Amino acid sequence: MTALLSTFTLTALPPHAAAFREQVREFLAAHLPALPAEIRARSWMGFDAGFSRALAARGWVGITLAPRHGGAGLDPFSRFVLVEELLAAGAPVSAHWIADRQSGPLIERYGSAAQQARYLPAICRGDAFFCIGMSEPDAGSDLASVGTRATPAAGGGWRLNGRKIWTTNADRCHYMIALVRTSGQAGDRQQGLSQVIVDLAAPGVTVRPIRDLAGDAHFSEVAFDDVELDAEALLGQEGSGWAQVNAELAFERSGPERLYSSVVLLDGWIDALRRRPSPHGVETVGRLMGQLTVLRAMSIAVTARLANGESPLVEAAVVKDLGTAFEQSIPALVEGALGDDPALADDASLYRTLAYVTQIAPSYSLRGGTREILRGMIARGLGLR
Repeated sequence: MTALLSTFTLTALPPHAAAFREQVREFLAAHLPALPAEIRARSWMGFDAGFSRALAARGWVGITLAPRHGGAGLDPFSRFVLVEELLAAGAPVSAHWIADRQSGPLIERYGSAAQQARYLPAICRGDAFFCIGMSEPDAGSDLASVGTRATPAAGGGWRLNGRKIWTTNADRCHYMIALVRTSGQAGDRQQGLSQVIVDLAAPGVTVRPIRDLAGDAHFSEVAFDDVELDAEALLGQEGSGWAQVNAELAFERSGPERLYSSVVLLDGWIDALRRRPSPHGVETVGRLMGQLTVLRAMSIAVTARLANGESPLVEAAVVKDLGTAFEQSIPALVEGALGDDPALADDASLYRTLAYVTQIAPSYSLRGGTREILRGMIARGLGLR
């Protein structure tokens, strides 16, 4: 454990990131509409294509992509600041989120010149939204068990058959990067896996939204029935899907979005405590702030590794596991505090925000890999299994 913790080197955000933070706040002041807290609490599940395109026009979608691909060419520290400010404000970022965070960097790293020219400028303009095709009905977080298969087609290209599930915004996105089998048997586990880019408007693709407990339909099941893919749909090398998807997951699990899912609720509670101070409430907030400070420092340390061109998969898993536990603790603590202080009962907005976050919080430890899968990865990283 000591060896793993030593990789979380305390790292300060560089001065240019602090200057960039002011630019982001000015943008939000000008472009983020006034929304009630219970709507802002949806933030990185909030889909607003217009807001995403306004952000893209500023150069902040595909923020780390190279300028030759339409990106801003900024470093991961700048992206950390951007994400932190967007989530703290409760901005609706879901439309461009996946493309900016992982699909774009994945295509830039592994894609062909033709794929880069086709997809990356569109991502940076806010014209191409991506979703992730990993989980399946019979595989869940065990990605090595995926059974969706792309087989070589007689005239070239691929024929895709199978199912994906819990795919965020599949009904609103243009493309999916899917982990599929291209060779071997399902029992081969990590062998024979590849990634393909799927046009979700292609014949044979069926998207079925799944309504969640909060009444939203962010997730979908996606069916592929003899979907024809051209040869250029293959991302990277055939059979390299396992290594590529792990690099993608390092992007997905490392950022501040794994700390701030409940931040709008936390801010609302702090505002309530300012109006009606409670010694117990202030003490609880102090403990939460202490946890958040440590987790944020760990997330910045992982960002520094990404800035150095590394793929800190195990470290990102640690941040994600601890971060989602922190996020999930907030609604229960707020609910207990409100129960102890009847004077806060007239804060209807706070209660509505609490109701939403309480309903959605169980999903925090599912998205991006379940807690059990992450802890297995961490154990392997420590040489324990």
